[in-house]
Amino acid sequence: MREIAPGVFVHRGQIALMTKENEGDIANIGFIVGDDAVAVIDTGGSVREGRQLLAAIRARTDKPIRYVINTHAHPDHLFGNAAFDRAGTIFVGARNLPRALATRGPHYIEAFRQIMGAELIDEVRLVPPSLLVDGGLTLDLGGRSIALQAWPAAHSDCDLTVYDEQSRTLFAGDLVFVSHIPVMDGSLSGWRGLLDKLAAMPAQRVVPGHGLVGDWPAMLTDQRRYLDTLATDIRQLIARGRPITEAASSAAASERSKWQLFDDYNARNATAAFSEMEWE
Repeated sequence: MREIAPGVFVHRGQIALMTKENEGDIANIGFIVGDDAVAVIDTGGSVREGRQLLAAIRARTDKPIRYVINTHAHPDHLFGNAAFDRAGTIFVGARNLPRALATRGPHYIEAFRQIMGAELIDEVRLVPPSLLVDGGLTLDLGGRSIALQAWPAAHSDCDLTVYDEQSRTLFAGDLVFVSHIPVMDGSLSGWRGLLDKLAAMPAQRVVPGHGLVGDWPAMLTDQRRYLDTLATDIRQLIARGRPITEAASSAAASERSKWQLFDDYNARNATAAFSEMEWE
């Protein structure tokens, strides 16, 4: 863990796919310490990683862990939840998170059991939030307030950000990617439409879902360019009557050299964007 501001700690995940070798350690996770309690923001891609996060917290404070906040439903951000599932801990998520876990969670577990092995995945439990955020919600850690905001469909359909007012640190979840190509599982138009609202938040620094912590809102620049390029290319293909297969192979190709894991995700982004935009 690295203390990026007083009382704000972050572990930066690898820019990689989830594998047995990295134990799902690919997302940025962290915690915030108040006078009375601790809030955890995402728990990692395996229960093993979740336990390591718990040990890192206990090495720094014995204050109770009051909240575990999940920024969305993807496995690399919440497969570690079971390590924190104990009396007194409140799990927090966007209004749509329980539905996403119920409909997609079993598939995620089975898919990653094949990829990462039973030893890592069999102990994963999908812990739904007991405190739901619909719009905004402020949590008090004792002398320290954190502002939670649920967003319309963008990266996913259950995105949630966490803003620490004291340090002006924004935990953006996967609404912000740095170096790692943005991954779309929600709505391209929705994601592009909320970038200005995100940029207007009075943060000094951002913890992206993946990639380096950096200055805000400068760290949005590359992602905005990628999403705009993807939308422009898809719109032109649709206007010319080209098929979705061509979108998968050519849309946003000019961005290939600018992102890690481009070939793992861009075709999927383009296909999803084409399916969304052809009905505009």
